[in-house]
Amino acid sequence: MLADPPDLPVRAGLPEVVRAVRDHGAAVIQAPPGTGKTTLVPPALAAAVGGTVVVTQPRRLAARAAARRLAALLGEPVGRTVGYAVRGERRRSAATRVEVVTTGVLLRRLQRDPDLPGVGAVVLDEVHERHLDADLVLALLVDVRENLRADLPLVAMSATVAAERVAALVGGPAPAPVVEIPGVLHPVEVVWCPPDAPRTDVRGVTPAFLDHVAATTRRALGERAGDVLVFVPGAGEVAAVARRLAGVDADVRPLHGRLPHREQDLALTEGRRRRVVVSTAVAESSLTVPGVRVVVDAGFSREPRTDHRRGLAGLVTLRVSRAAAEQRAGRAGREAPGAVYRCWSEADHARLPGHAQPEIATADLTAFALELACWGSPGGAGLTLPDPPPVAAMSAARETLAGLGAVGPDGTVTARGRLISAVGADPRLARALLDGAAVVGARRAAEVVALLSVDARAPGADLVAALRDVRRGGPDASAWAAEARRLRAALPEGTAAPAGPDLPEDLAVGAVVALAHPDRIARRRPGGSTYLMTSGTGAALPPGSPLAGTAWLAVADADRGAGRRDATIRSAAPIDESVAVESAPALVHEGESVTWVDGAVVARRGRWLGAVELSSAPVADPDPALVAAAVRDGLAQDGLAALPWTPAATALRERLAFLHRALGEPWPEVSEQALLAGVGAWLGPDLARVRRAPDLGRLDVLQALRRLLPWPAAARLDELAPERVTVPSGTQVRVDYGPDQPVLAVRLQEVFGWHETPRIAGGRVPLVLHLLSPARRPAAVTTDLASFWRTGYSQVRAELRGRYPKHAWPEDPLTAEAVRGAGRRRRD
Repeated sequence: MLADPPDLPVRAGLPEVVRAVRDHGAAVIQAPPGTGKTTLVPPALAAAVGGTVVVTQPRRLAARAAARRLAALLGEPVGRTVGYAVRGERRRSAATRVEVVTTGVLLRRLQRDPDLPGVGAVVLDEVHERHLDADLVLALLVDVRENLRADLPLVAMSATVAAERVAALVGGPAPAPVVEIPGVLHPVEVVWCPPDAPRTDVRGVTPAFLDHVAATTRRALGERAGDVLVFVPGAGEVAAVARRLAGVDADVRPLHGRLPHREQDLALTEGRRRRVVVSTAVAESSLTVPGVRVVVDAGFSREPRTDHRRGLAGLVTLRVSRAAAEQRAGRAGREAPGAVYRCWSEADHARLPGHAQPEIATADLTAFALELACWGSPGGAGLTLPDPPPVAAMSAARETLAGLGAVGPDGTVTARGRLISAVGADPRLARALLDGAAVVGARRAAEVVALLSVDARAPGADLVAALRDVRRGGPDASAWAAEARRLRAALPEGTAAPAGPDLPEDLAVGAVVALAHPDRIARRRPGGSTYLMTSGTGAALPPGSPLAGTAWLAVADADRGAGRRDATIRSAAPIDESVAVESAPALVHEGESVTWVDGAVVARRGRWLGAVELSSAPVADPDPALVAAAVRDGLAQDGLAALPWTPAATALRERLAFLHRALGEPWPEVSEQALLAGVGAWLGPDLARVRRAPDLGRLDVLQALRRLLPWPAAARLDELAPERVTVPSGTQVRVDYGPDQPVLAVRLQEVFGWHETPRIAGGRVPLVLHLLSPARRPAAVTTDLASFWRTGYSQVRAELRGRYPKHAWPEDPLTAEAVRGAGRRRRD
């Protein structure tokens, strides 16, 4: 395709890539950023195979930029020989030989037509980023090559990939060949620029740190030549740093995926003036930003994290990995020697994680699980995934999908699940679109779901105000409008009400949000300002929110920071009780509820929406089993310290803990976590009698712990872990079973004649002897008494005999008589 390819490092390796594809059908290319792999490998493959070469990119911005760059080399407009397709936008023609797509677009095509008609090869770029879609597409393509199209060439490319591992995945029976392309990276000087103030707090990156990033950028502009690329974690920080750089002698260009295309193009194009490109991680590896000689790195990235227990998913701000920091720094050395200004210390750098976690390990897996079900592989059965999905996350995903009616009891996809999948959005948002169209009309449903999809900012958490803002042409208007059009077109015929019900605007927005997230429907707690969500999680509005005082909310986004009891609501819309109930009928239940509230059992019979009470009346004689469960929940909240731990109970727990460490089963684990998890097995019979916190103080914890003793092994408790040990003087000394080895603290004169250290746990564990002076201060510590008598005793004797002349200090302690008191001073 390219008559005269540019002289980039990957050019020398193209013949080897083509040979690998022809001979083996697959290849792995390992090449640093800037070597030209994204630019030159696809046209080389297109010249060698028939059909279209499909190239994946992890982000829409990168897909469009890669297509424009390759089309420019051909001297053609995008859409002729080189095209692209991203969600909601496609530019290609019958003449297209290379098509750059996002992994999400390729995933949709695979689900519609797995044998990919007309596709001559697939190139997976930037596989090291380990996004969920990329992992899934890789597994599905391997499945297609094994079962449908053995003739489909597959090439995986990356800057920092574990090449041999990926080669084993994509190669089939034998690993695919690995083609390594050496980079030509110019030297990059590292300048450490740690801030004076903390970089983050509970809300994320601090304004003071953004001041520091801007000041570091100004310093870099003054000290270095060339364009400057600044890395910050998210779009909000991009805008904040760009504002702080107002007035610098350069064009300040923001760069992130939510910007209109024109602004993205400005950031990626060299101009007459010097540029400062303030970017998210989108510029880390998958984009070429020409002219950059200096990188300023704030040292953070934004990654998905999910609290599966509370049903809260979102993006969190994390320190970058060392691998990502090196990739960012490399941007300064692509074209000439450069410099990277790191806004952290060299010592902090050494503590960074080596690599970022793959998204499958931390993200919400609901959409991922639905794609697996649509493929016919529920849970990933039979697929070659780079990493298996976590069990807890997949269980939560299946539960969510079952609640949407998207999968059946065996995990297989339903007809409704296929409709949801075809929307091309998060399954919960797709459900809100499909069902919301009949409730609020197609246009409003699409507009609200689009607002949730683009994560538009909601000042004061007011989602209705955010909708008005984008309708007026606010910062997110372009992306929102395009997504709203796409979603409305995705609605099947007959799913929308002809004219849309006559719901007020705020309730219409709330109804769609409630359909998307029924577990986040929230009611204000009586007499307070905080909310309880149907999931059972508490939530609070940010200070000054115009939604304060609203009785019911449909929460679109909330996060729970470390150390916080309640989640913070980031966006929500008002609803009323009738909308809440109609949006989540599966959560409505009646019955008896017994809970532990503020140190007391509260029993009521009534009607609930999830954890939210709709109506109830007190119950005088609650079910004992429910009472016990409520008290167990109370102990889980307050911890085992709420119980009356007598010295005897504590001692038994310590002995059991020692035996579990030393011998394992059948001796039970008695850690806080284990005892709470199995509280019914040892304390259960007593819990039903508890009504208030003082009742806990009357429980017999010692007797309860004895229920954990394993029979018949329990008969050997005193033999294996004796409470006391008789020493040569005849004294019975208590053994201290602490968190480490058991300790016997005894005066030295009482162990004369003891030749060996006593051992417990069936002879497996020696006691740690704390040999005490007459004043009961440690004179020596040993687990080898025989060695102490030979080598250590003489020194102890020399140090203490003058200080304690009334006590016996024989030269030969092995033949001396052990005594409890001072004893008779013998002639030495």
